[in-house]
Amino acid sequence: MQAQPGPDHAAARRSAAPQYWRRAAGLAALLFLLFSAALPAGEPSQGQAPDPALREALREAMDSNESFDNRHAAQVWLVAMSQQLDRQVPDPDKRMRILRKVHAEASRAGLDPQLVLAVIHVESNFNRFAVSTAGARGIMQIMPFWLDEIGEAGDNLFDLRTNLRFGTTILAHYLDIENGDTTRALARYNGSLGQTWYPERVYRALNRHYRFD
Repeated sequence: MQAQPGPDHAAARRSAAPQYWRRAAGLAALLFLLFSAALPAGEPSQGQAPDPALREALREAMDSNESFDNRHAAQVWLVAMSQQLDRQVPDPDKRMRILRKVHAEASRAGLDPQLVLAVIHVESNFNRFAVSTAGARGIMQIMPFWLDEIGEAGDNLFDLRTNLRFGTTILAHYLDIENGDTTRALARYNGSLGQTWYPERVYRALNRHYRFD
């Protein structure tokens, strides 16, 4: 089976198509209520051996505190994506917390938040305490050696923000070194460069659960 062509880097940054916003706008009232009130885990994300550029990118990312650029657009996105996660994360408060942090960290890294959701779907099925047989940890299945490379005392890969910041920074770095080739970047993230089975799984999750066209 040939790999499904992945979205290029530019397409990943403009995934929220006008029709998506029209559909999601009708759910805006649900957001007020939320704020006022099983797939198996994927293969381990072993990635490549750390290099100086990625190490520096991760250090800078851990010092960043950016959040939503457009609060209204983010709220519409949160409501729409909340409906997609009600099975994996039944508790609405926990679901909203995950989605807010995914959107913030993906946006900070210049990634499509929906692509990041698809990666999480494949990697851990939104279990932030997942541990693979290879030892990868957390919602984006980060290998512990990254803590030795750039971590600080007290860093914990089961912490949602820490894990997402590591994962989104690593994926963005691989997109850059692969010149926006999402298929190759995803394979690097999984440690299976040269194979296509992992990107195919991510694209299936993206198209079935997180894409609005």
